Amino acid sequence: MGNIGPKVIVGMSGGVDSSVAALLLKEQGYEVIGVTMQIWQDERGEEQAACSSLGSADCQGRDSGSEDTGCCGLSAVEDARRVADHLGIPYYVMNFKREFRQHVMDYFVEEYLHGRTPNPCIACNRYVKWEALLHKSLAIGADYIATGHYARIDRLGNGRFCIRNSVTAEKDQTYALYALTQEQLAHTLMPVGAYTKDQIRQMAQDAGLPVAHKKDSQEICFIPDHDYAAFIERERGGQVPGPGNFVSGSGEVLGRHKGITHYTVGQRKGLNLSMGHPVFVTSIRPETNEVVIGEAQDVFTDHLTCSGLNFMAIPDLTEPRRAMAKIRYAHRGADCLIERIGPDRLRVTFDEPVRAVTPGQAVVFYDGEYVLGGGTIE
Repeated sequence: MGNIGPKVIVGMSGGVDSSVAALLLKEQGYEVIGVTMQIWQDERGEEQAACSSLGSADCQGRDSGSEDTGCCGLSAVEDARRVADHLGIPYYVMNFKREFRQHVMDYFVEEYLHGRTPNPCIACNRYVKWEALLHKSLAIGADYIATGHYARIDRLGNGRFCIRNSVTAEKDQTYALYALTQEQLAHTLMPVGAYTKDQIRQMAQDAGLPVAHKKDSQEICFIPDHDYAAFIERERGGQVPGPGNFVSGSGEVLGRHKGITHYTVGQRKGLNLSMGHPVFVTSIRPETNEVVIGEAQDVFTDHLTCSGLNFMAIPDLTEPRRAMAKIRYAHRGADCLIERIGPDRLRVTFDEPVRAVTPGQAVVFYDGEYVLGGGTIE
């Protein structure tokens, strides 16, 4: 027997990307252990105990009372288990339901009720997939955790760990990873970021993985029907803001809306306003239960402020600097100047106006291929 390499816990969602991540790391000589994070919420009382150690029997098998929801539901467990069996690696299910509810689901609801549009995947990455999983993995003797994200991790000349764009812009997932800390990055591997999606699928097929042609999950895992407002109403037992007024920027009442949780900045469809031409949501006022409506040009701005900052390629921002900023996952990015205006606040001034700057979403700054850092749009 040769020497066993470092121990790595691979977060396996049952999809092709995380499955190939496990494959690649095994081929590179790591001691690979597969883990699916149980985050779905069981409403029928059959709670699965959280794991106290990786080998605990509580980590294994299905929770028979749980629902199959998105990337981490029961079908994901079965697919991940089949892949682990095929690769000959240990496989467990770890319970992170409490962390997921607190940091993702409750956060999602509160943000919408306050007129903001959250990004639950960023919160899940920061607090569940990394903070909780990494803490538990290190406690049981692992050296690293690994995921199937399309991103790369480099250590820069200044000694800092940094997220770098994947080799394929089509699948780049760096935007959703800007909030990771230096400690987390130092113990993380992302082997998939060096390949294109087609290459990953080909590797899976060549290795005979049973998920080689499985479709990617697109929806928010805890809202598979995409009806955010109905989810928020269920979570709050019906105690949500009701109908209110659509108003113009000057305060003129234009009509009635269904409730602020149904809308987001930049939205055009589903307003049911007879204005004779397309109009857009420009802001949401939870304090007066109003949704502000404007023209196409009103959803453009050349500046924003952000807080909740996390710096990555640099330790801090001490003087204004140029960067490229993305204001949503699918945004191509825009050139800008970033400057500090408070202990935890930046002002971002764009060279040209950008569309639909949305409070609650992340703004992520890049220097070429590298993530400088980011924050939450105010």
